[in-house]
Amino acid sequence: ARGYLNREEETAKRFTADPFVPGERMYRTGDLVKWNAQCGIEYIGRIDQQVKVRGYRIELSEIEVRLAQLAGVHDAAVTAVEDKAGNTALCAYVAPQQDDIEALKAALKDTLPDYMVPAFWVEMDELPVTANGKIDKKALPEPDIEAGSAAYKAPETEMETLLSDIWQEVLGLDQIGVSDNFFTLGGDSIKGIQMASRLNQHGYKLEMKDLFQHPTIEELVSYVERTEGKQADQGPVEGEAELTPIQRWFFEKNFTNKHHWNQSVMLHA
Repeated sequence: ARGYLNREEETAKRFTADPFVPGERMYRTGDLVKWNAQCGIEYIGRIDQQVKVRGYRIELSEIEVRLAQLAGVHDAAVTAVEDKAGNTALCAYVAPQQDDIEALKAALKDTLPDYMVPAFWVEMDELPVTANGKIDKKALPEPDIEAGSAAYKAPETEMETLLSDIWQEVLGLDQIGVSDNFFTLGGDSIKGIQMASRLNQHGYKLEMKDLFQHPTIEELVSYVERTEGKQADQGPVEGEAELTPIQRWFFEKNFTNKHHWNQSVMLHA
């Protein structure tokens, strides 16, 4: 990364000069750690508002700023919570003039990517504040996770049923409706690939970008396409295979103990 777009002050704060390699930069992650008695590093928590959702690092303050810009919103706060699948999700607390959370969601989607739009919303008359007038996030109520989930809507068409069955298999759930959000249910990019692979076995294909942009079955179903049923050539592959950039870097460094870079892992079926 080169920095934060149009945020020079944040870039200067996060990307600092590398004291070990002159001319290079280091990135302050915002993680708080400590040394233990065994000279190991123990993770304590965060010293900022950055969280990780669906593999993306998100600044909660960025979402709060966008919410505050929406018409009718007096105050707004965003926190990270745990959804019913045990995954990190975003929850927005708003004190709007109008009782229309769906309109706020739609407006937020116009300026932010889907993974930055909160999955859970809590509407309040006013947000709790500290003695110095700042929003007191510790005093915010816990969201009703069950109420935040979409009401069950059964699949009706053959394709909706197929997608529902595949999602249940991949996500390990007993029932999935067409209005349920794939990522709110515990899906991620890896499970998305697994879902697309199973769909391909049934003669259909799906682009991953479509899943991220349309994470419910009722939205996604129109983007599923029938494949032509062609099988890739399974014969031996011949020809020159160039090194990847990381491979070229490795051999150019000419490390003395190359075996130190070996990694092994045992997977139990």
